[in-house]
Amino acid sequence: MSRMLTVAAAAAMALAVVQVPAAAAAGDGRVVHTDKGAVSGTVTSTYRTFGNIPFAAPPVGANRWRDPQPAAAWQGVRDATTLAPFCAQNGDLGQPSSQTEDCLHLNVVTPAKNPGKPRPVMVWIHGGSFTGGSGSLYDARSLATKNDVVVVTINYRLGVFGYFGYPGLPGSGAFGIADQQAALRWVQRNARAFGGNPRNVTVFGESAGGLSVCAQLASPRAAGLFAKAIIQSGACGVDSPSATAPGEFEHVWKPRAEVEKQGVGTLGCADLACLRAQPVSALLTVHGQFSAPAFDTAVLPIDPVVAQRTGRMHHVPTMVGSTHDEMTLFTPLVWPQPVPEAGYRALLGQVFGEQKADRVLARYPVNGNGDARDELARILTDKSWSCTSRTARKELGRYAHVSGYEFADRNVPVFFPGLPPFPGGYGAFHASELPLLFDFGVPLTPGQRELSDYMIAAWGRFARTGDPGWRADVQSLAAGAVGPADFAKDHKCEFWGQL
Repeated sequence: MSRMLTVAAAAAMALAVVQVPAAAAAGDGRVVHTDKGAVSGTVTSTYRTFGNIPFAAPPVGANRWRDPQPAAAWQGVRDATTLAPFCAQNGDLGQPSSQTEDCLHLNVVTPAKNPGKPRPVMVWIHGGSFTGGSGSLYDARSLATKNDVVVVTINYRLGVFGYFGYPGLPGSGAFGIADQQAALRWVQRNARAFGGNPRNVTVFGESAGGLSVCAQLASPRAAGLFAKAIIQSGACGVDSPSATAPGEFEHVWKPRAEVEKQGVGTLGCADLACLRAQPVSALLTVHGQFSAPAFDTAVLPIDPVVAQRTGRMHHVPTMVGSTHDEMTLFTPLVWPQPVPEAGYRALLGQVFGEQKADRVLARYPVNGNGDARDELARILTDKSWSCTSRTARKELGRYAHVSGYEFADRNVPVFFPGLPPFPGGYGAFHASELPLLFDFGVPLTPGQRELSDYMIAAWGRFARTGDPGWRADVQSLAAGAVGPADFAKDHKCEFWGQL
């Protein structure tokens, strides 16, 4: 992404307290008084932005692997003209690496003019497989100004810092989920200072961010923190083939006991004191091993898949969507080399088990292009992403109003660097809707810009009213082709439900 921060820029985001001339502080909206102190942002004729605002204490030292603690108050006016830093992570898919553990900060963007009444608030939870990403990647100025809403983009601890577990460690496996709630509580305390309405908060996110929204819907501790929810490509039941049990599929969520067992012996340490003394660089060597939020915890008492199925979720208006070709982004990462069509049936046996492989093959025959990876992508899109989104809409819809969408524009440029050619093209790949909601600097055609305006308006309408404005159960979103989708038939959801 052309607007991504470099490592050097991220490292430069340091705390600063400045003195603002009284006249400027009084009249132009640049200074806002939060519950912990004043912040000074950037003001233009159309928007105001405020960045790098701490919503919790630094999760370092004794606070490493501890639920988020209150941020300290400050004197004077804090410089809020830079964005929040990236939480500690290894660089991946073009995103920078970071060794910043003190990262529980957020960014706010609002329209420039004072509102006649408090505005809706939209709180964005970024994706990144629970191991990467940052709220600062998402430029929400268009989303805020075109919809007259306040947008907050947040950070949360990732990987080994957010989902590590250890026997006897309170909060094991769910620190990142708790961080998100701390940010939502900050919004409740401070929304009005930025012109927002704390009673009309929409939490929304994509990929791991969408799964995080699912977790917040399932968390009793999130009661009252938001009034609406949008899940983008991250339904509760998203699954993937098991690495150890052929024919089995696994959800993202893990029991706390399993995560705690996994933490024993990490980096050769015999206790938590040893682990808390480890530098960030050492912990990043095991970062990817801890990417599954845990349930059976105080913040997430039950498996979100079970919570959704049994109605133990917050009953708020929800929008659940996905992209038409989710798995094209991931398939070449799992199978970097072409998969000969002659080996397709054997691979289906490994993924689905021998008893089911022939039934899958009958529904998804090879297309004769010599490389079966596009068939695999279609199969796993339908099974693991599309039909789990449909299940989420059905189960959540028993208790609250639910809307659906499918992003189906096949011509958005692939903005992840280094991806090889893919048979048939990447289509509407995972995350391909994001440049139409946020400014990534990705070039869009006139038709895509028109679609972007439509989507931004729909997301904003949902934030105001709980309804995006379409009558279809699932609205297909593609440049020049917006309308109802025959979703269940297209993705063979009846077949997957029977299988």
